[in-house]
Amino acid sequence: MSAVAASSHEWDLDFFFPGPDSPELASAKASLFKAVDAFENTLSSPTVESALTSLASVTEQFTTIYGYLYCLVSVDTRNEAALSQQSEMDALYSRLTELQTRFAAWVGTLDVEAEIAASSLAAENAYPLRRMKFKAAHLMSPAEESLASSLAPSSTMAWGKLYDTFSSQIEIDFEGKKVGMASLRNIAYDANRDRRRHAYEAELAAWKLNEVPIAAAMNGIKGVVNTLTERRGWKSALEQAAWENGIDEATLDAMMTAAHEAFPDFRRYLNAKAKAIGVEKLEFYDLFAPLPSDESIWSVERGCDFVAEQFDSFSTKMGDFARRSYAENWIDFPPKLGKVGGAYCDTLRNEISRILMNYDGSFNNVKTLAHELGHAYHSLCLSTKPILLRNIPSTLAETASIFCETIVKNAALKQFEGQSRLALLEACIMGPCQTVVDITSRYIFEKSAFEGRKSRDMSASELCGAMQDAQKQTYGDALASYHPFMWAAKPHYYSESSFYNFPYMFGLLFALGLYKIYGANPDEFKAKYDELLANSGTADAPTLCAGFGIDTRSVEFWRGSLDVIREDITAFESAV
Repeated sequence: MSAVAASSHEWDLDFFFPGPDSPELASAKASLFKAVDAFENTLSSPTVESALTSLASVTEQFTTIYGYLYCLVSVDTRNEAALSQQSEMDALYSRLTELQTRFAAWVGTLDVEAEIAASSLAAENAYPLRRMKFKAAHLMSPAEESLASSLAPSSTMAWGKLYDTFSSQIEIDFEGKKVGMASLRNIAYDANRDRRRHAYEAELAAWKLNEVPIAAAMNGIKGVVNTLTERRGWKSALEQAAWENGIDEATLDAMMTAAHEAFPDFRRYLNAKAKAIGVEKLEFYDLFAPLPSDESIWSVERGCDFVAEQFDSFSTKMGDFARRSYAENWIDFPPKLGKVGGAYCDTLRNEISRILMNYDGSFNNVKTLAHELGHAYHSLCLSTKPILLRNIPSTLAETASIFCETIVKNAALKQFEGQSRLALLEACIMGPCQTVVDITSRYIFEKSAFEGRKSRDMSASELCGAMQDAQKQTYGDALASYHPFMWAAKPHYYSESSFYNFPYMFGLLFALGLYKIYGANPDEFKAKYDELLANSGTADAPTLCAGFGIDTRSVEFWRGSLDVIREDITAFESAV
């Protein structure tokens, strides 16, 4: 019997609150506002212990309320009641950001090491305190920081909200009916090439028709970030992003060097795929084309069961956790009009998460399910730590997700044979190709967008040109065409967090490195794995990686991880 046979394909949010206008949510919000007031009062005459205690209380309450509202809006961006409540929380978030900045500025005046030595609570939160000390050196004056926080709902957050709301409500006439952008883009995985081409052409036309407000959002958010990073004394938004993601530029440079070296290998894969589907050269709309296979559609039930069974092969704890998520309806599977595209996992309370997907029955979606459940499992391990130590950089946030995805991928490759195995092998190279090649193109594009925005707004046509140039540098001549509007299709560009691209590559290659260690000594690795996840908020990535004997500043480590992918590419090329 399927693990989800008796469950809905939509998530249960009533577990948290009955609705956005419910008395229960109103009461929780009142408690949160009181906690924020208490935190502000504490900062008028703080001690490290009182401020940490108060901040922890605020963080715990805010995480649940904001996460609940975000889930409501992301599954239906036309939900006016949830949007209204979210707007109120955005304003509170700005106030909370200002208070946290004040706390960091105050920590910057302290002898932090002495505080850590003198207090067990400070020692427990040593890493966040040390980061606050560093951050204090990159702060504007208190008045300027207060103004920046107050303006956030009308600047960075507003541009991001505009993008999410506007792009999710674009309606496209396709095959005689109106569809949303997420549903249209999912056709990229369709086996019918004409259908993929028509969907791609319809997508480009829709982006073109709606390019002006989306370009405004891009220019708006990049302009704000440029101004603030300069005023705060960062060399660039990239330098700040690297620090926020818990790595240094030496690590980033080493990883990017290895990625560029691997582009010819990925082009070998793309050329082999072109041969496999019977075309001279791939068009952009062929990137996600499935190879012929005698495998049937992966229903939600089949996908869920397969993921849980493979998780069992690593540990029953992981498998049982997946089944718990199904039984308690943590996951919203179907694509629909008004629902944001892509997939995410958001942890709302302790170890309890909610996962959004746009499940279409492809094996790629099964891997995505494993990926998002990996994030949820990471939160399960983190829940043993104080809440301020659960704030992990995006680089390490991808560790469990990609590790779990790899477990499922390798299991599938072992179980299937012939054409089915070839199709799965190709699908499993497709993901790393996106994570290394396409992610690098997005990284290159974002660098150019920040640079171009320093002098003036970039027009939609200039953004398209920059995107195509970045794709030419990465995909090279392996594609006959490129996607000029990828800057409009990817929501990460419209987040307050800049360069939300390279952390995915770090996560993939780090997880592959960990998987190699797991294969060499499974029992010893399993004993340390959950501990690594639980401690991922207690140190930066290079420090934690060193605990597994990994030097993230060495190009050789990243080359070794890419060798795992090269082996798959060679096997695929040979089979084709």
